[in-house]
Formats: sequence, structure tokens, C-alpha cells
Amino acid sequence: MNRFDKTMNQELAAMDKQENWQAKVLITGAIIGAGVGLLTSWLLIRTSRETRGGPPAITTGDAIKVGITTIGLVRAIAALGDRRA
Repeated sequence: MNRFDKTMNQELAAMDKQENWQAKVLITGAIIGAGVGLLTSWLLIRTSRETRGGPPAITTGDAIKVGITTIGLVRAIAALGDRRA
């Protein structure tokens, strides 16, 4: 019974390590995403104030271009997980 307990403890420790790296990736991604979003918003506001003196005039075409570019960026980041070291 003691050997079974030792094996079970090792498996549980391995599962904890695996879940730990996933949590770290999620937290890091959330922080980086929030930072990039905040910086991008600040740049949009600054540029709009300098050129228009008010809120930005974003067209549907501009929004679609940004959306497609964002989807491509997300796909590229997701593909990083496929690479073998």
C-alpha cells in the first residue's frame, strides 16, 4: 500500500506542475494583452487629438482591416505551441 501511495503522490505532483505552467501562461498572456490594449488605446487617443482635435473617425473598412490583422496575429501566436523543441 505504501508503494501505491508514493506513486499516486508522484502523479499528483506531476499534474500540479502541468497545471502550474498553464496558469502562468494564462496570467502572462492576460497581463501582456491588457498592456498592449492600453498602449494601443492611448496611441489612438493621442493621434486623434493631434490630427482631428476630437474622437477618431473609424470606418467599417478600418475596423475590418484591424479585425483581420488581429485574427492573423492570434493564429500566429497559437501556432507557437505547435513547434517542437
